[in-house]
Amino acid sequence: MTQPAVSHAISSIESELGVTILIRDKRKGLIVTDVGSRILVHIREILNGVEKIEQEVAMEKGHEVGTIRIGSFPSASAHFLPKMINHFKEKYPNLEVVLCEGTIKEVEDWLVSRVVDIGIVILPNKEMEIVPLTKGKMVVILREDHPLCKKDAITIRDLENEPIILCKGGYEPPIIDMFKQANVPLRAEYVISTVTTALNMIQEGLGIAILAELSLTNLPKNVQTRELEPQVWREIALAVPSLRDSSIAVQLFIEEFQALFAE
Repeated sequence: MTQPAVSHAISSIESELGVTILIRDKRKGLIVTDVGSRILVHIREILNGVEKIEQEVAMEKGHEVGTIRIGSFPSASAHFLPKMINHFKEKYPNLEVVLCEGTIKEVEDWLVSRVVDIGIVILPNKEMEIVPLTKGKMVVILREDHPLCKKDAITIRDLENEPIILCKGGYEPPIIDMFKQANVPLRAEYVISTVTTALNMIQEGLGIAILAELSLTNLPKNVQTRELEPQVWREIALAVPSLRDSSIAVQLFIEEFQALFAE
């Protein structure tokens, strides 16, 4: 569809509804209005409904077709999805898998706005229906010459006034919560996006990080892990707006995900 055709279609919709969906700004380009955002959710639901009908018809004819849009945060993507997507594509080659990677907050927003069909999230999550996956143990990561390395286990109180490297993409909520629960101020010296960056910064002595054990595949030589005391776990789950209303493709994905990681 050409740009003039798109503009005409949008203008027609706005005229029909009597509201402004898009604001044209010279600096920022097109901006979706609040009512436009709400309408967009319903449009996506309608499109998902059409896709579900197509999948039902295809299944009746003995075929599996459709698209599964997955939202995930980086460490979960790295740990779960390569194996899962490969397994799923081998079994259902006609089903398309689209991955959207972002922070936990972004994944939750994508689920609410129906940008993705299914998300990997950190519990608690009260807005979505949940399929529990696993628990990931949180550990302290620090350079081997740090004084706290002499301890077998480290408490949150031990980390008071320590420069913390806070890794986005699913780590912020449980870490902020554990410091809050211990009534210890969190000194977030750096906020970064990837585990690799966190490990490199720790290697240079720039701070300490608390990360999920499952995300630590290769530690630098001068970097070590220590247990948290008491142990802290973060619960990882699949989330969907509605299990009952999920498409056949999404339901198949959930079933295969559970079967694969229960092995």
